[in-house]
Amino acid sequence: MDHNKSIRLSKFLSKHLRHSPQAIGLVLQEGGWVGVAELLAACEKHGVAISHEQLVELVAGSDKQRFAFDAAGTRIRAQQGHSVTVDLQLVPTTPPAVLYHGTAPAALPAIRRKGLQKMKRHHVHLSPDIETAQRVGARRGKPVILTVAALRLHEAGGIFYQSGNGVWLVEQVPPEFLQEL
Repeated sequence: MDHNKSIRLSKFLSKHLRHSPQAIGLVLQEGGWVGVAELLAACEKHGVAISHEQLVELVAGSDKQRFAFDAAGTRIRAQQGHSVTVDLQLVPTTPPAVLYHGTAPAALPAIRRKGLQKMKRHHVHLSPDIETAQRVGARRGKPVILTVAALRLHEAGGIFYQSGNGVWLVEQVPPEFLQEL
């Protein structure tokens, strides 16, 4: 599958597995799962035909591993980033001492005042390394990288989760736990 088609399909799946499943007639099951056959039929019905092989290629080839199949390969879900109500059944986990967050320079004044907020999502997304944070932050131009004193926040009561693709999730990060790199 060519790169442009892969991006287009990934964005379509992200929209409907994270934000508006009902728009194409999907209902997320417990854990955010949806049947693969059901997803493919819904996509085709809404003008975006995806073969099973293309879906497998898209999931396997995604650099950010946004999606995951269940162990049987019969269900799929977005790993994180939902704005719809869903319990991904993640278990609280002790984070490493430091995590990272890539953002746009324009967001810094608000972050300095309020810290990192989840906005319309369920959690703030944090990266395990600087390179990933740079990639995430570069979506809106030259990124600013923030270090997050994750273990210190955890010890102060912050509850952390790690999604299946290595992204760390937390409700919020107050400004006193942030530092610009």
